[in-house]
Amino acid sequence: MMLDDVSTVAVVFHSDGGHVRRMAEHLARGVGGQPGAHADLHDVESLEPSTWDALGRADGIVFGCPTYMGGPSSAFKAFAEASLPVWAGRGWSGKVAAGFAHSQAMTGDKLNTLQYFGLLAAQHGMLWVNLDLLPGWCWDGASPDDLNRLGSWLGAMGQSNGDGDVATNPRESDLLTAEHLGASVARTARALRAGREAEIAVAYSGHY
Repeated sequence: MMLDDVSTVAVVFHSDGGHVRRMAEHLARGVGGQPGAHADLHDVESLEPSTWDALGRADGIVFGCPTYMGGPSSAFKAFAEASLPVWAGRGWSGKVAAGFAHSQAMTGDKLNTLQYFGLLAAQHGMLWVNLDLLPGWCWDGASPDDLNRLGSWLGAMGQSNGDGDVATNPRESDLLTAEHLGASVARTARALRAGREAEIAVAYSGHY
């Protein structure tokens, strides 16, 4: 018995001004750049019953939203609270998870939002994928065009100027950092899926 050859990552996000959506799209691009991987975008403001089915089938789920008043947006928190029946049924247990956050300020307490995502994933029994990048823009000769210019490890961070056009905000380096995270999630989900396939193959061959 073999599982479907394509690994799917769901990107669940809330975007008020379009900045988080840009990060979500680039993260999905990072997923899609990996062999045998595909990403689906899900806006929490337009959830349907079929969305929950799609999340249940996904190998990984990435959470993203803006940081408002030091934490996740109310729209995303409403989605998280609506996942209670999934939590009760352990529907996402064993899936990989990751997160990304955005704010106008350089820090903006985005770490608090990422920690919220990590706790949400832990309550669901999910396996967290970190950013796995050295910090950028923090030594002589460094540049804001470095990946991980905001110095995060738990997940990807993005920042946009309050008076900036969404076409040029967040900065390209933030978008590429989100792509890097997407690629990491895809590789981890793929490896986990392959391991589970191997276990199933061994079980069906009678070696258990």
